[in-house]
Amino acid sequence: MTLRNTKVIIVVIFLFIQGYLCAQTELNYYLPEISYNSNIPTPESVLPTPIGEQHLTHDQLIYYLEKICAASENCNLTEYARSHENRPLVYLTISSKANLSRIEELKQRHNQLLDNSVADKLDLDSIPLVLYQGYTIHGDESSGSHAAVLIAYYLLSGQSDKIDKLLDQTIILLDPCYNPDGLQRFSTWVNMHRSSAVVTDPGSREFNQVWPRGRTNHYWFDLNRDWIFNIHPESKGRIETFHEWKPDVLTDHHEMGPNNTFFFQPGIPSRTNPNTPAINQELTEHIGQYHAQFLDSIGSMYYSKESFDDYYYGKGSTYPDINGCVGILFEQASSRGYLRETSNGLLSFPFTIRNQVVTSLSTQEAALDLKNEILEYKRAFYARNSIPKKGYYIFESTDQYKANFFIEILNRHDINVYQANDKYAKKHKGYDYSYSYIVPKSQVQSGLVKTIFERVDEFPDSLFYDVSAWTLPLAFNVKSEEGRAKIDTSQLKRIEKIELPHNKMILKSVHALAIDWNNYLAPALLYSLLDNNILCKVLKSDAEYLSEGMYKRFKAGTIIIPVQGQKDKQAEETINFLVEEAAKLNLALIPVDSGQSREGKSIGSPDNTSLRKFEIAMIIGEGVNRYEAGSAWYQMDKRFNIPLSMIDLRQFNRINLDRYKVILMPDGQYNSKMLSSEKLKRWINKGGVLVAFRGALNYLNSQKIIKFNKKTAERPLAQAELYSDINRYNGAQVIGGAIFNTRINNEHPLFFGYQNDELAVFKRGTLFLEKVKNKLATPMYYTDDPVLSGYVSKENINAAKESASMICYGAGQGRIIAFADNPNFRGYWLGGSRLFANAIFFGDLIKKEALQY
Repeated sequence: MTLRNTKVIIVVIFLFIQGYLCAQTELNYYLPEISYNSNIPTPESVLPTPIGEQHLTHDQLIYYLEKICAASENCNLTEYARSHENRPLVYLTISSKANLSRIEELKQRHNQLLDNSVADKLDLDSIPLVLYQGYTIHGDESSGSHAAVLIAYYLLSGQSDKIDKLLDQTIILLDPCYNPDGLQRFSTWVNMHRSSAVVTDPGSREFNQVWPRGRTNHYWFDLNRDWIFNIHPESKGRIETFHEWKPDVLTDHHEMGPNNTFFFQPGIPSRTNPNTPAINQELTEHIGQYHAQFLDSIGSMYYSKESFDDYYYGKGSTYPDINGCVGILFEQASSRGYLRETSNGLLSFPFTIRNQVVTSLSTQEAALDLKNEILEYKRAFYARNSIPKKGYYIFESTDQYKANFFIEILNRHDINVYQANDKYAKKHKGYDYSYSYIVPKSQVQSGLVKTIFERVDEFPDSLFYDVSAWTLPLAFNVKSEEGRAKIDTSQLKRIEKIELPHNKMILKSVHALAIDWNNYLAPALLYSLLDNNILCKVLKSDAEYLSEGMYKRFKAGTIIIPVQGQKDKQAEETINFLVEEAAKLNLALIPVDSGQSREGKSIGSPDNTSLRKFEIAMIIGEGVNRYEAGSAWYQMDKRFNIPLSMIDLRQFNRINLDRYKVILMPDGQYNSKMLSSEKLKRWINKGGVLVAFRGALNYLNSQKIIKFNKKTAERPLAQAELYSDINRYNGAQVIGGAIFNTRINNEHPLFFGYQNDELAVFKRGTLFLEKVKNKLATPMYYTDDPVLSGYVSKENINAAKESASMICYGAGQGRIIAFADNPNFRGYWLGGSRLFANAIFFGDLIKKEALQY
């Protein structure tokens, strides 16, 4: 073949591809060929390009939906939240004009299905089914959001008997983008690297985003793991919307690796959470038959009952299942860019959108055909929940921030919480009813109550797509017990929010003011004071001082602020300033009448260290675990209000580290070419405090900055007998996420503010460290019976026993604090937040004798 002929063939192929893709972007490629109302604007009449030819930015997406909704009598648009970057999250309420005219009445009537006293009397034919269709919770899985545009157009412009019937009998909540900030970041990347001449090479920059990529939200969190905890505004608004409407079916449209096809639920049957009724999965499978039929009609490949599961209730396809709703996950092979080579051939962006559209339509048809069956399931689900149950959960927290955080989560999930009274608190030894709260088992959301409080140690399978435990009292480090007795809530006061403390009138004659380090937001107040040049001292051991005429015991870690001798402030000015700053955080200040101690060190003792303002940096960039870096960033920024310099690995070797007292090194895979170990050593030797987590320890060990030995789990005695069992046997040795118990040293500066000698931590992975020779350098280790909740193999349990959860090292004048786990896991592990803060504020207070060199 001549070179000229080869070029001709290449050009013909290229023109064919271009023509094929252009043909794909016609609306009839995506949507049924029916009549459409010309008064409703088409996507291409409003947007810069037809759907599929370019990635929509979030503002373009919202702009079109506002336009189309305003043009239709069958649509209302509601903004339900704003993202961290102030982008609107919206949903469209799509139904018939008649339904929309009495939408509040229909909503209330529909929600009566939860009320066992009236539910049996309801005529299901007269109740619309509520279908929540949600898209793109991972910002770089954008085929879903583009499908949402087309579904909105189809429902609001399409003219057919099928659509009329659908809108008459259902209320569709169309949520086009769960993650605006991630979508914007991703669309900007793809569009800026798109060539006019189509590039299909997977190695091209178009398909390979830079760190942290578009999957996550502003703080690099995976929003699809936040359905229970609601850390972020996107999640809070979505859950409030969910419980306002109590949908009957919820769809969650995702993307997966490019070499896959298309997945729809149900997932692996053996991995369904036991708290989910069997009929839920039967309905999911029945609806799945519609997806198969619709995908067959366009010749798409697909699969089901593999890869994914329905165990963890904190993700979008499974959270509905514990709320009387049918949650359905869709996973489309991702083109990421416009046209990409895969093991299944060329995968185009329009094709990925088309599959999402088709399964959106199949869901609508299934919901309509199975309407009364689905509504009957909801009615039966809540009738079962309404069966009176003995028992309750009680939890106690003297830290009102944590108590409020917990109560607000429960309330957001429509779970009732009550203030305990003396009668119930006395049933539980050591509980103070003033700070204790009751959550009855017998309530409408009893299933969700169970999964939030229970500790799980029995599992139908040993493999998990995500974590296997999320017990919230353990996560918050609050005391909690299960009560077995019957409870009468009519004698208790329902709590929605705790009234936070207000500072009493503080006399001008006080010697000092104190901050109890047990308060969750104490680090935020301390940094604010240091930032304003207020001299603060920390008690390194317990002491008793006169306070309001009586001696009071002040625990190690208490922050003492002398009112005299402050730079540029007289005593009265200092007091007024402290009161104002504490009020911003709703923290109480404790007056100290005299600096003389009755027991322990006096305030002026040189052992009580003066604290000064300092700067903190965190290493980020390619190879760093974005989720764990994000959890640290969020903790510092949103809760502690502490500035955090983020140093990209590409800049590390060029930047001056001398300005930082503390450097955070999140979990990740590091190499010495990008991160100079010699530079890091020099900084530590001069007095720096390096706080390192999980995978970062492997790098530090390889560079001889620290030294540890790993404890390796023994190989399981039972081996796979069949080739098909290999993945199951290997997967059983994975710790996807479980809760471990640790023993802690309360005298150690890293445990200031902790009341007990045990602390629950969240464990992912199998990094187990042997204790080092200096016993004082391992102030935190797993107990002999380490698993509190979640799946862990016997082999890993044996490896974990008595192994180190934290080791403290010394080098020159500096400190290295090595965490085997992430204390800020997913932003909800409040029990580890103080430990994280202590490492930052007090890491340099660790005596050399308690360090491993």
